[in-house]
Amino acid sequence: MDPMDLIVAGGVLAVGTFAFRFAGPVLKARFTVSPKAEKLMARSAVVLLAALVAVAALTEGHEFAGFARPAGVLVGGVLAWRKAPFALVVVAAAATAALLRLAGVP
Repeated sequence: MDPMDLIVAGGVLAVGTFAFRFAGPVLKARFTVSPKAEKLMARSAVVLLAALVAVAALTEGHEFAGFARPAGVLVGGVLAWRKAPFALVVVAAAATAALLRLAGVP
């Protein structure tokens, strides 16, 4: 791949990102969204994030990731929900997955 192609692609992505970020505040003043639509957009963002977490936790490539990774994610999720410190959430999730794998759980 030509280095100039990378520079052009990076520039195009930078301009596109700036345009999207700039368009938000500009268009917000011109359009009004109903409270019902705002609530729906907020909920859809949560659903999209949950779907991303589920796919990342449950799959590796096109295969099931095994039981250790989802168990680690579950432990981390419960600790985050209980408002545990972030470092504890990460260490507990990683330790759970590592200990299960050490015990032979895939």
